[in-house]
Amino acid sequence: MIDVALKFKDFWPIIKIFLWVFVILLSIEFFQIGVDYLVGWFEQRRIKKWLEKHKTLEEWKKLEGRDFEKVVATIFRNLGYKVKITGGPRDWGIDLIAIKEGKRYFIQCKNIEKVLPSQIREFYGSIVDRLKQGEKGFFVTTGEFTEECKDFVHGKPIGLIDGIQLEKLAKGE
Repeated sequence: MIDVALKFKDFWPIIKIFLWVFVILLSIEFFQIGVDYLVGWFEQRRIKKWLEKHKTLEEWKKLEGRDFEKVVATIFRNLGYKVKITGGPRDWGIDLIAIKEGKRYFIQCKNIEKVLPSQIREFYGSIVDRLKQGEKGFFVTTGEFTEECKDFVHGKPIGLIDGIQLEKLAKGE
């Protein structure tokens, strides 16, 4: 019994070192999570303030793609959705995922004058296998949709939001 106590006593300093290293690494990770959260919060606040001053479609048409996605995310947040920005080079056609009342809404954002049917078909292909009952996708643009686009989405779980509708949503109309 004494031998076991001596062996534990001999290893205790090493165990303490490992525990301290673990605590330090865990603290660094939590600090990084906190910093990332604050950076995201400040970015959302910046976009929200910008949107309060720039509520016109003409101003949104001047934005780069990623900034336009952030504006659309802010508009959806103002409508009561919880929004995650997913866009990027490998976003599979889904720039935002919005959640409201437990349902997901996949959103594609395009800052272009005219949306082509091929773009809508591509978006539909990227969401069709992900959709559950009652979920849908939104294709949002600063421009307009062709009649072919409107015909294609008929009966499909996709909503089309053109520039004029987006401007109305931003104003709460």
